[in-house]
Amino acid sequence: MTSFDPAAATAAYMATLSAAAHAKATAYTQGGHWLLLWGWLVTVAAAFIIVRSRLLARAGEAIERKRPHRVWASAATGALFLVFDFVLELPWEAYAHWWREKQYGLTSQALSGWLAEQATGFAVSLLFVVLFLTLLYALIRCAPRTWWAWASGLAVCAIVFMFAIGPVFIEPLFNTYTPAPNGPVRDAVVALAKQAGVPYDKIYIYNGSKQSNRYTANVSGIGGTARVAMSDTMFAKGADIAEVRGVVGHEMGHYKRGHLIWTVLVFSLLAAAAFWLTDRLFPYAANLLGADVGGVADPAGLPVIAVIFATLSLLSTPLLNTITRLEEADADSFSLQHANEPDGLAKALVKTIEYRASSPSDMEELIFYDHPSVEHRVRKAMDWKAAHMGGAG
Repeated sequence: MTSFDPAAATAAYMATLSAAAHAKATAYTQGGHWLLLWGWLVTVAAAFIIVRSRLLARAGEAIERKRPHRVWASAATGALFLVFDFVLELPWEAYAHWWREKQYGLTSQALSGWLAEQATGFAVSLLFVVLFLTLLYALIRCAPRTWWAWASGLAVCAIVFMFAIGPVFIEPLFNTYTPAPNGPVRDAVVALAKQAGVPYDKIYIYNGSKQSNRYTANVSGIGGTARVAMSDTMFAKGADIAEVRGVVGHEMGHYKRGHLIWTVLVFSLLAAAAFWLTDRLFPYAANLLGADVGGVADPAGLPVIAVIFATLSLLSTPLLNTITRLEEADADSFSLQHANEPDGLAKALVKTIEYRASSPSDMEELIFYDHPSVEHRVRKAMDWKAAHMGGAG
């Protein structure tokens, strides 16, 4: 009897895609790395244009003359900045998140549909971000020395709130979510959920193909709003029961292991560090941008804060990706332990190569990948298969 070879099995899975398909995936993925830098430059350029135009300063002065209360000035100036920045960065966003996706066959969405969704998303974010900025500037005025600590608490509350309401109020604005219909797929998922000790009454399928051709599923929400959702692209790409169990087992792992809670805790620490650094770096950044503003408490300095946050976000990319990558690896382990579908998970992972190159260098994976590489994930599944199933398929 021939012993099972995890390395050979992994190589066989990688070989299910042609060399041309792997090359295309690599070009898409590595091009995406450069988008991080170009996106940062676009943010800096947009901020520079807004600062040099003095639009926010003039608008703030006009608002204060008509409505002298500072709350009105903070809210209105914040809204104006968001509108100006949205308009200035929209061409870049269209290139990076629609045109490029279209060129690589990762979306079938028309530009008009993409623009409509961007407008909807902006309208929703405008409401919440303006409220956040209004409270933020109130904190800066009330506690000029320790505002950054209070602001980090405010950020945590905002993150938890958005996680909680997302599945109920925001995600349905963009997609239609329906309970998984009765049948073998639902039966398999419900059985897996019961076995894993995960709520089984919130398993949904949504029309993700509306925006993307990517093979994907996700878990969202906190507490009573938590749910597992599978994109209809999974089934369009021929997912079988083993694949569904492997993928949904992974998403259940995120829920069961409390990854959303860990994400909130990590972001609370990062928010505190970011606001503290903003307090210290604001004068230098304002000088570099040529911003004539009255310190960090002046809402006209929002472009300066945007540049600081964009820069910190770019520099923290390896850290953020590593944290997420560890959570994804843990969710894979949960799936293997509870779904017992190493080949189902491997087949599903191979289908994600079109938007995530399978075999990056260790350094590339460390810096740019928010998931372990597909090759590493498939090898992990095959190692588990060898150890727990004797290689039986």
